[in-house]
Amino acid sequence: MVRGRARRDGLPDLRDGALPVAAPDTVMLSKLFAAWALIALCVVIHAGGVSAALRRLPRHWGPSARFWQWTWLFISVAGWMILLHLLEITAWAVFYVWKDAMSDLPSALYFSAVTYTTTGYGDLVLPQEWRLVGGVEALTGILMCGWSTGFFFAIVSRLYDSLLGSEKAR
Repeated sequence: MVRGRARRDGLPDLRDGALPVAAPDTVMLSKLFAAWALIALCVVIHAGGVSAALRRLPRHWGPSARFWQWTWLFISVAGWMILLHLLEITAWAVFYVWKDAMSDLPSALYFSAVTYTTTGYGDLVLPQEWRLVGGVEALTGILMCGWSTGFFFAIVSRLYDSLLGSEKAR
């Protein structure tokens, strides 16, 4: 789409200073591409964080571990997963401020946290042209939270299996 007078050959007449404006489809595609890049960044953050957590997990899950040792492990893993989610929320928030979709970082962080977790209060909203990107952030948050839940479940399952195995050996 071009603002300005059209010439006989169908091309825009830019003599009056009118600049070509990108077609709405092109603008939407560029925003969705940016959202895809943010999804990729979230996956990289999460994969790196889960890999780091895996390297720190105890190698042997024996019955000698006490209640508080396991509790501390669960607290540590939960805290680490929340830190990863906060980093991902911050990445979205910084993007919104960078693209002027949000006016300041505190508002963007709040909006991003509410969107990523799919709480969706609705007291802050993105401008019309960015709303689809907000939906993509919500889908990303669901996916990343599911990944964290799966990881946490795997740890609990491994503990449960090791405890059952030690009871069978008795």
